[in-house]
Amino acid sequence: MQNRNIIADLRRAIRVRNYSRRTEDAYVRWVKRFIGFNRDEHPVALGVHDVERFLTCLAERRKVSAATQNQAASALLFLYRKVIGRDVDGWEPLVRAKEPRRLPVVLAREEVLRVLGAMRGQPKLVALLLYGSGLRLQECLELRVKDIDFESGEVRIRRGKGGRDRVTMLPRRGRKGLQAHLRRLKLRHDVDLRSGGGYVRLPDGLNRKYPGANREWAWQFVFQSPRLRHDGRIGRVVREHLHPTAVQRAFRAAVLAVGMSQRATCHTLRHSFATHLLEGGYDIRTVQELLGHRDVRTTMIYTHVLNRGAFGVRSPVDL
Repeated sequence: MQNRNIIADLRRAIRVRNYSRRTEDAYVRWVKRFIGFNRDEHPVALGVHDVERFLTCLAERRKVSAATQNQAASALLFLYRKVIGRDVDGWEPLVRAKEPRRLPVVLAREEVLRVLGAMRGQPKLVALLLYGSGLRLQECLELRVKDIDFESGEVRIRRGKGGRDRVTMLPRRGRKGLQAHLRRLKLRHDVDLRSGGGYVRLPDGLNRKYPGANREWAWQFVFQSPRLRHDGRIGRVVREHLHPTAVQRAFRAAVLAVGMSQRATCHTLRHSFATHLLEGGYDIRTVQELLGHRDVRTTMIYTHVLNRGAFGVRSPVDL
């Protein structure tokens, strides 16, 4: 019962700070695993050495990556700092793993076109925006109809990574396909409305602020799941967005179909977007804004993978 209460308190603390649902689910999952690792001992009775043992086990026995280990550490530091109220300032150096710096995989323009050509349906439209607008996969799947502005050629990302909003371009290529896709969704939405449905999940608080908005066309997801599901938060059957795995599987199948040797993922399209913009002569600050990076040093990694040498310069022998 006590551990159930700590999970409820954890969820409450996360929601008060307006963290994303994915962050909430991840933090809850790690805290539950930490409690299970310590034989259901209440976290109040545990300390930094118990956290160290858990994270060490993840790295040595579970073989998780440094990024995954650090996500678990973030969840536990949040638990002790914000929920239990313990001073953990001295814990950071003990529980953080050093993440190796790796260069991103980038596809050539011709390779991107070949992969997109091997895709169909909603996954192809998603992939087109990942490469054409530089979106993260989850950002793309959470787009609402109102976030696509065909007239100004813009895509508005709400509460992207780090809770920040930004605007990026809507590529001309694929606009007609996207408009046709939305027309089909609008017809289906009208049918849902006539049958008493048409509900969609809204960001926290908007259900109270805008009653009825959860049935409006503008708030519907651009890329929708074919299945309806019950949302316990609002007590309604809603139409959710397409699941990430549907796009990831379609992209992987396309990569294999075109015989590509590189291990490309959906996120590779975002890396390719940034690199190709820099190759095209756009300044790094512009690319930083489009990607939504807080620090330009994050964007600078793409200068190391340009087709002009290891550091973005041309060899003197080529001159």
